[in-house]
Amino acid sequence: MELFFLAILFILMMYALGSGFPVAFALPGSAIVTIVLAGLSGAIFEGDSGAYFIQDGPVEWLTAGVMNFRGIYWEVERDTLIAIPLFIFMGIMLQRSKIAEDLLVTMAQLFGPIPGGLGISVVFVGGLLAATTGIVGATVVAMGLISLPAMLRNNYSKPLATGTICASGTLGQIIPPSIVLIILADQLASAADQAATARKELYKQATGQFSMPSEFSIISTSAGDMFLGAFLPGLVLVGLYMAYILIAALLKPNIAPAVRYDGKLLTQEFMFKVGLALIPPLLLIFLVLGSIIAGIATVNQAGAIGAIGAMVMAGYKLREGTKTAFYPAILAVLSILLIWLISANFNLSIKTITETRDWVGIGVCTLAVFGLCSGIAWSGWRAFKTENTLRDVMAETAKTTSLVFIILLGAAMLTAAFRAFGGEEVVKHFLSSLPGGFWSQFIVVMLVIFLLGFFLDFIEIAVVVVPIVAPILLADPSANITAVWLGVMIGLNIQTSFLTPPFGFALFYLRGVATKAVKTIEMYKGVIPFIALQLVGLAIVGVNPSLVNYLPTKTFLSSETAPPPKNPRLQLCLEDYLFDFYNSNENNFLEQVVLLREVDYSSLPKSQEKKLQQSLNNAEQIYEKIDAVEAAKKAIASAAPEYAPVLSQVRMLERLIKQKQKQNKNLTLELRGVDEQEEKEKIKNKIKQINDEVADLKNQIPETWNKTNKEFKKLTGQLNRARMQFRRSSDRSYADIRDLSIMIESAPELSAILLTLQDVEKNIDIIDGGQLSSKLGTIYTALNTIPGTNKIAKKLSDAKRAAKNKEQKIDRIQKNISEATAAIIKEIDWRKKAKTTVYKALVNFETYTRNNLGLREQKRLADEQVDAITPCLAKHRNLSLQF
Repeated sequence: MELFFLAILFILMMYALGSGFPVAFALPGSAIVTIVLAGLSGAIFEGDSGAYFIQDGPVEWLTAGVMNFRGIYWEVERDTLIAIPLFIFMGIMLQRSKIAEDLLVTMAQLFGPIPGGLGISVVFVGGLLAATTGIVGATVVAMGLISLPAMLRNNYSKPLATGTICASGTLGQIIPPSIVLIILADQLASAADQAATARKELYKQATGQFSMPSEFSIISTSAGDMFLGAFLPGLVLVGLYMAYILIAALLKPNIAPAVRYDGKLLTQEFMFKVGLALIPPLLLIFLVLGSIIAGIATVNQAGAIGAIGAMVMAGYKLREGTKTAFYPAILAVLSILLIWLISANFNLSIKTITETRDWVGIGVCTLAVFGLCSGIAWSGWRAFKTENTLRDVMAETAKTTSLVFIILLGAAMLTAAFRAFGGEEVVKHFLSSLPGGFWSQFIVVMLVIFLLGFFLDFIEIAVVVVPIVAPILLADPSANITAVWLGVMIGLNIQTSFLTPPFGFALFYLRGVATKAVKTIEMYKGVIPFIALQLVGLAIVGVNPSLVNYLPTKTFLSSETAPPPKNPRLQLCLEDYLFDFYNSNENNFLEQVVLLREVDYSSLPKSQEKKLQQSLNNAEQIYEKIDAVEAAKKAIASAAPEYAPVLSQVRMLERLIKQKQKQNKNLTLELRGVDEQEEKEKIKNKIKQINDEVADLKNQIPETWNKTNKEFKKLTGQLNRARMQFRRSSDRSYADIRDLSIMIESAPELSAILLTLQDVEKNIDIIDGGQLSSKLGTIYTALNTIPGTNKIAKKLSDAKRAAKNKEQKIDRIQKNISEATAAIIKEIDWRKKAKTTVYKALVNFETYTRNNLGLREQKRLADEQVDAITPCLAKHRNLSLQF
């Protein structure tokens, strides 16, 4: 019966949407009606209102939907959606300030003389507007009003002209900042958490281990990652559109002829006009996206920057042609430059200021902040007074934001209802039973999203479909995709929903402003090639995940909060990087080891000399460790072709067995509440049938599976041990040599501590117990900062404790201090001698091995290492053999 009510839920939703009922009410309305109907039916026919739910009852599932509402609005951690009204405000303000009009006219004049130039200019402007406004309707309408008449007047093909405008307008859905990317990031963050739990459970079932290695974890996403990930795919689409128009114009010049500009190109006046049209939007893009990429601002903060920047641009644009038009913008820009200069050359932290010049810097910076606020307020006042622009923008922003959020709330209730009737399990069962593994599942999901785009809006698809399918796709270890790649792929697919008839919104927007000379069928024909190009772009990004993952990964590795090289996520790529270094520099590396071996060690204590020799032995044996890792990898590579198909078959059978056993469990629970004998017999027969199916599935598992699995696990165990030995040997070898160098360098600090300790020893009789304990504690703390002094510090610690009862333990105190003094003198002596003998060779070796042998011991990766490792991390790595 759960499936019956699941079908009712779907039919109700589609009927409500198809009949034109508002989406914001169609989604939660169909969910609430279905849940109430199922509850009433259960109470009437079964005497239990929860009989037709997979668990619990209607009250609990309605409550779950309300809790989903709270999750959207009240969870402090989920602040991603705050950026939505900020970017909407930015887009609407730029659209009302007629930035798009200037761009279109200027770019048409610049590109017009080349074949297909008007079309290329529309795509170029569409890409720029996508990176500033991101509002499809406003972009399509603006280009339809300005560019379409010009294109038709210059004998452009009507299908090509309308298709170009519609497709260029939809770029705002994938080129950041984009509302759909923010929504997808929010949905995928929750999906990644669910997928992480599922993958851990999968690893536990496959290996019997409760703890899954961190390098197998799912990589989640954020709005910032989505913006970075979608940037290059967006440019790919722009390139495809431009290439198509240019090639079409070259092959058939009559469909997109070149248009000569009446004035002179490349004159000073014309280039100034181009710069004035291009530079402000490009600067805004740089401030918004650049601040995210550089790690200076979060997505929410970048949204605020964009909103303020758009208002400043509107401030001069709305007064264009007047003498004072640029005054507010100039004031704001100069204030920002002054703040930047002051912050770079003065200490602006009031708590740590020690010089008078820094107070002067604070004063100047305060004036600059006042100037910036004045420029922003001035621009805002202009926007408010000129044609009520600010008021209209605020009202439009509030309406659009409300639309987005109320759909999110409705989808939250719909998701609860979908899960209440076991829809999630149905989808999971369907996808997991598909032959072909992850890629067949992924293609089916992409096909469903594409088909839904013919009927549903992008927000509806993002909030209804993604929470259902994303956890299943993300949990699969065979592809091991990142959440940002999945989000961008879905975003590219959703983008087609604006072009696909009958409900392609871009078509509706253009139809509303196009002349009657352009037939609707011509618009439909025009968008078909661009839909095909979007699918080509989808395929390009699917085959090359680095296009999506590269920028988020590089930002992750190079930001101020970048992970240390020991981060588990980096290890496999670090291994490849280090192996390449060792293979290319074997002679040079071993020569450095020999140089250090030939140094005179006589000045070192025996314990340090022994440790140094062991470190050099480990360094020399690094190539043996590499050979062991490579041999283990080759063994796995040779066994994998035979093992992988069997593994895939067995895991598929195990999933089916698990699903059957779950069905049996539910039927057994259902049996307890049934009184009629006939119904009992039906359920028992069903249980017996399922048990037979389970037995049949178990018989399909190869008899040699346990032996084959055990042998392959042995190979993976050998590889893991070889890798661990390589890492530990490298780390220990470098760390011991580095610590020895630091020990030798610390002789002056030890000498200063010695003088303080000798002074305490000399005056011990006249110092009371409390003061003595305090002084010894200070010396103890200072000593603990110097490597190789643990034993000495322990003696001082004993003396410090004894100082509390000075009169009774004076002999013990004096003995410990005397022994500590003698030990420090001995330490200073050998460290000073080593400074003139072995120290230089140690420093040279440490410097050479810092970025190879000791790479994992560093605090962060160097820039050249980030550049080398990022392409590796940006690829998806198959982990199925580990599961």
